[in-house]
Amino acid sequence: QVQLVESGGGLVQAGGSLRLSCAASGRTFNSYAMGWFRQAPGKEREFVAAISGSGGSTYYADSLKGRFTISRDNAKNTVYLQMNSLKPEDTAVYYCAAALSRGIMYGSAWSMITSYDVWGQGTQVTVSS
Repeated sequence: QVQLVESGGGLVQAGGSLRLSCAASGRTFNSYAMGWFRQAPGKEREFVAAISGSGGSTYYADSLKGRFTISRDNAKNTVYLQMNSLKPEDTAVYYCAAALSRGIMYGSAWSMITSYDVWGQGTQVTVSS
């Protein structure tokens, strides 16, 4: 059973940076893709970024390219989300997720909630103006 625990959220001023971490336990970490999603109050959960099991492939929401970077350290069973130039509209609960049956995905599969089997509890990111 894979369990995911996010950390690193908090309050930051607009223009600042945060790095989120997601630690995984259970199955061999490098065998499955990982993703980050976020959900703002009153809005649907939306895709942020994803990375293959090896870390060799990444995929981003078009609107976040250039500001957010996903990476993983398979030796530490951890995936990261570096967020730069944060804006108030980035305020949301951020969730990491594991696609246990997929080491890599293609096209729109990366961004589909249904591609992911296990979810963390979320970490709050608040960006003040």
